[in-house]
Amino acid sequence: MDFSLMLNAHRGFAYLILLSSAIFIIALLMTMFGYSGRITKLLRKSTLFTMIFFHTQALIGLIMLFFFSPGFKAAKEAGTLMKDAVSRNTYVEHPTAMVIAAVLLTILNKKFKTSDKIQMSWVILAVIALALMLWAFQWHRLFGGAA
Repeated sequence: MDFSLMLNAHRGFAYLILLSSAIFIIALLMTMFGYSGRITKLLRKSTLFTMIFFHTQALIGLIMLFFFSPGFKAAKEAGTLMKDAVSRNTYVEHPTAMVIAAVLLTILNKKFKTSDKIQMSWVILAVIALALMLWAFQWHRLFGGAA
């Protein structure tokens, strides 16, 4: 596989994640404030698709990081992976935070599938997952055009 193909797939799934996360937030707010706390079909589906996109994105990103990324290999060999803030953010903080957010979404998906009423602890878990995703998202790379 080619690095540019993987990078384009990674960027494409980023747009899908943003769209599905927005739908997930809307469904979560509708469930909290509009349906007496009953988990709706929209919330279940939006959680499922957000989780699927997150897992696919994480898989593509981790394969790209460990097998194809010339920057990761160069930073690791030069010993600057943790010393340089940009390298640390790109190759350590971003993947770690995204994998943790994917795990939290997996837990939420299971909770929403097996229950009829939403609990506040699940809402807090969703907020943590989305906040982590928004913090670690590479906004400048997706919308700034830099590679």
